[in-house]
Amino acid sequence: MTTSAALTLSCETEKTESSDGWRLRIVRAGLAILFAALTGCHSIGPGTINRDRVDYSVAMTDSWKSETLLNIVKMRYLDPPIFVDVGSIISGYSFDVGASASGTLYPANSSGDSVSPGVSGGYADHPTVTYVPLTGESFLQSVVSPMPPESLFFAIQSGWPADVMLRLTLGGINGLKNEENFTSAYRPASKEFDRAATLLRKLQLSNSISLHILKAKDNQATFLTFRTDGNSPEANADLNELDQMLNLDPKVHEFKLVYGTAASNNHEIAVQTRSLLNVMSGMAMKTRVPASDLADGRVLPGYCTADDPASCKGTFVIQSSLACPRDAFVAVRYRGHYFFIDDRDLASKRDFAFIMLLFTLSDTASHASLPLITIPAQ
Repeated sequence: MTTSAALTLSCETEKTESSDGWRLRIVRAGLAILFAALTGCHSIGPGTINRDRVDYSVAMTDSWKSETLLNIVKMRYLDPPIFVDVGSIISGYSFDVGASASGTLYPANSSGDSVSPGVSGGYADHPTVTYVPLTGESFLQSVVSPMPPESLFFAIQSGWPADVMLRLTLGGINGLKNEENFTSAYRPASKEFDRAATLLRKLQLSNSISLHILKAKDNQATFLTFRTDGNSPEANADLNELDQMLNLDPKVHEFKLVYGTAASNNHEIAVQTRSLLNVMSGMAMKTRVPASDLADGRVLPGYCTADDPASCKGTFVIQSSLACPRDAFVAVRYRGHYFFIDDRDLASKRDFAFIMLLFTLSDTASHASLPLITIPAQ
């Protein structure tokens, strides 16, 4: 992107008195304007930091949202998702200024002396952006592999709603099954799973749940701790109910967190975490695809179509339309239609925000270099 601006200032001062002093003042005025033009250009680097930081942050966030939504919709059409990261941003600024002064001085006792100073400037911004496709081991670890259980519970410990996180990212906990929503056959979550997620959210709000890491010599274990001292009677009742639902030892309040479909004993909490690809696939099934695409067999059946809003199960919904939506939180154009999340749909916006968080939680690969923004200013 190149932006140019030019400023031209011209003035003419007529001599109104015939004296060498007046001509000298004219010359001095012209030289003063010329000097101001040449010395008035200060470094533009510091002045760009606030604008660039905000503008690039907004642009990268919007592009990240659009790419995520596009990949979710593509999976409904069996179109493979592609993830591209921003590797670096190099933005170079240049600012050129020029000045001139010209005039006419007549002999003494003559009229018509004049001076015409001029100032011109040019400003340009030339950003260079590099993109890095997510492939190989990075793609495997970040997108395909199940998310680490401790990462999800650390997010819960930091304040993210436990019930939403569990319903979105778990296939089950201690044998209690969550909904099956990443195939064309929909299976709702068991009542016990929903109740367990609700109880964990209540315990989270009452500050009755914590998480800590114990490191051994050769490995490390993650423990989920339920606090009993100082709890309200209601919180203790919720703890007892949760113990029964998850088949936990009621005399123990510290349980080992492991990955799996079922716990090996009543001192463990086994969670079957999903991969980011599974989570996105489940969201793809909640896209209101055009009925014509469904009738033509271009898209997986799923359980959510544009002409039947009641078919959409759960709280997350991606809508579609031929016209560009005017009030969208995020929107992309794909196969001749616009797919979007309505800005007033708080539940869908919340779940979509969790997807963005899961990208960070599931990214366990070490990177040789981080995204870099370099802005040389001249």
